[in-house]
Amino acid sequence: MKRRTFIKNTSYCVFGISVFGNISWKDGKFIGDTPTTTDILGPFYRPNSPIRIDINPKEFKGERLHLSGIIFKENGKTPYENCMVEIWQCDSQMNYDNVTDNYNYRGRQFTKADGKYHFITAQPVAYPAAPNSNAYRPAHIHMRISGEKQQDLITQIYIKGDKNIENDPCASSPKAVNRILNITNTKSGEKLINFDVVIAKEFKPHDNVFEKLSGLYSMSDNSIIEFYREGDLLFMKWNGQIREALMYKGNNLFNGGIDNTARFELLDNGAIKVNVHFVTVLKKEFNLEGIKAFKYK
Repeated sequence: MKRRTFIKNTSYCVFGISVFGNISWKDGKFIGDTPTTTDILGPFYRPNSPIRIDINPKEFKGERLHLSGIIFKENGKTPYENCMVEIWQCDSQMNYDNVTDNYNYRGRQFTKADGKYHFITAQPVAYPAAPNSNAYRPAHIHMRISGEKQQDLITQIYIKGDKNIENDPCASSPKAVNRILNITNTKSGEKLINFDVVIAKEFKPHDNVFEKLSGLYSMSDNSIIEFYREGDLLFMKWNGQIREALMYKGNNLFNGGIDNTARFELLDNGAIKVNVHFVTVLKKEFNLEGIKAFKYK
């Protein structure tokens, strides 16, 4: 069957940038104009977390960890004002707060003119990549950074020396090399991670394309995948669970962490087809094909 491309070239320019790009170090910190690399969204994202600095529960008595840095625009020099910085992580018992109104270990902030953010949390811990699994995800903190006229970013940071990094497909990827960070100390002796972020130049299809793609898809394994827009990302909900946030790459292709992809086609009969390539943190690979079964408009 003859198929035709339906996502047109946008007015934005996209640049091919190597994994390492223009990186330099000054006064013990990264500077440069290479965008911070992406990572998987993971299955535990919750939108609308509270605006706050301290994401520890009120009864927390342990050692505090400060996570701070500056969000820069794509030139690596201009602070990114009024962008939203969200973070989330598991607690010391390896659990994510997915249901309570407290949103424990979840929070968000909006940057001011200096682009700075600062959260207070606790050091994350490693946890099994799946129930009853001997494979562990290394300790990590999730981040989502979003705002106007810059590319939304989904990423994770890891901690140097974590023995689980080597066998984790996300943390061991060359794309994560600048997101494996040292823990230092504040002047008061508390733990500190500094993480400066360079946001990429925005590259997205027309709003009509998001509208056309959004909806429920019946997949070849009898599962249901929902695609819907969040900012300039295409979120993927698989059997009711948010699993990935995909960035537009051109040529009908959207890309997420670990090279997870969704490629769309408009068929001659008007149906929309998607091919999904998805790799789990246990390195299980899915190649699925689906047809849009329900649209929102």
